[in-house]
Amino acid sequence: MFGFLSPIRTAAKKRPAVVVSSELYNKSRPDVILMAITSQLGYSRIGEVVIADWKEAGLLKASTIKSILATIERSLVVRTLGKLNQRDLVRLKDALKAILG
Repeated sequence: MFGFLSPIRTAAKKRPAVVVSSELYNKSRPDVILMAITSQLGYSRIGEVVIADWKEAGLLKASTIKSILATIERSLVVRTLGKLNQRDLVRLKDALKAILG
């Protein structure tokens, strides 16, 4: 599942996120680990990724993956929007290294 973009249900509305937990993790647990996606394109922080091919990934606007990891129940994932391409996946993996060491 790593690199798949999905809308997640929050109290107010659906928000896009990228699943960063492995397929093995996801099969063995009732939750997923993800990083939120925002269309607010301000300054860049450590671990953030500007999605170069956001249309190909199924997003409606230019977007950035935020450098915040979260765990949510898998039932809150609505569906798969798309998948990051190889270039964006490499940048996401580099961001995770910067965040986690």
